[in-house]
Amino acid sequence: MSISIAIVEDEKNYNNALKKVINYQKDMKVVGQFFDGNDALKNLPDLSPNVVMMDIQLQDMLGIEIIDKLKKEMPETHFIMCTSFEDDEKIFNSLKAGAMGYLVKGESMDKILSSIRDVYNGGAPMSFSIARKVLQHFEKKLPEIKGFDELTKREQEILELLSQGFLYKEIADQKCISMDTVKKHVGNIYKKLHVSNKVEAINKFNHFKN
Repeated sequence: MSISIAIVEDEKNYNNALKKVINYQKDMKVVGQFFDGNDALKNLPDLSPNVVMMDIQLQDMLGIEIIDKLKKEMPETHFIMCTSFEDDEKIFNSLKAGAMGYLVKGESMDKILSSIRDVYNGGAPMSFSIARKVLQHFEKKLPEIKGFDELTKREQEILELLSQGFLYKEIADQKCISMDTVKKHVGNIYKKLHVSNKVEAINKFNHFKN
């Protein structure tokens, strides 16, 4: 079965070049070609292609708006942004709107074709420079795990046992200490890790271990 593709691109030469190369593949077929956003917005739902190659900056609207409006109506369609824009805001707005891939114009046709197959099979293809930006963004967003250095050896042992599902009484028996002492240690663990309950403490512990 061939992959059905629609192209939304206002640069006619690029649009036609994409169409020609895609239609040359045995496993792909262009079912729609659009040169402006309004036309795409009106007609894409009836076509319901497997993949849409979407330009970001169309003359009449942003490709991001089209995805935002159509994603619920076309849940089975995968959108790949194909654009000359590499700024963070456009990348993340595209991904938030529901784009599953992001390619920079200038990529080889081989990369574009492999990205179409990739997204059709459940992947999320991106140009190398975009993937690097996305990774850097999420590295920045990861919360710093503070407090572990402050835990005493005994507190670390108790947190490890908590993460394994042991109850306070079982921890007290294992460590030959009283329940009150266990509770005191747990209170210190919460303070040092800046958490308010056992689930948060265990999540931080697991994140730290990984």
